[in-house]
Amino acid sequence: MQTTALKYGFARTLNLSFDQALERVKGALPKEGFGIQAEIDISRALKEKLGVDVPRLLILGVCNPPIAYRALQAEPEIGLLLPCNVTLRQTAEGTEVAVIDAGKMMEFVENPALKPLGDEVKRRLQTVLESV
Repeated sequence: MQTTALKYGFARTLNLSFDQALERVKGALPKEGFGIQAEIDISRALKEKLGVDVPRLLILGVCNPPIAYRALQAEPEIGLLLPCNVTLRQTAEGTEVAVIDAGKMMEFVENPALKPLGDEVKRRLQTVLESV
């Protein structure tokens, strides 16, 4: 599977069911130091609140505590951009897994101390994506 660069992240489509892809992602995240802080089932929320059916879409809010702590030390308000998002989206081709480009997110903040942290998170999330 090929990884595709997105405007603000990276994605690849797996020839797996949604549940199989989710299991792989959940297994790969801890290997790069990430824990899942939140699971947001967008497709279920849209069904419950609007009565619309959309393909499965899940947002995982993930965090690497040592890196998050360093970021908070450099920029206390960075909590507005935490945790990092990983998404799983059901498509006709399989399940798309996407990760945020934390390097680009940190550029937005314009604090030079955050650039190496954003680059490290970017590298780690890309490793997760490549391993699933």
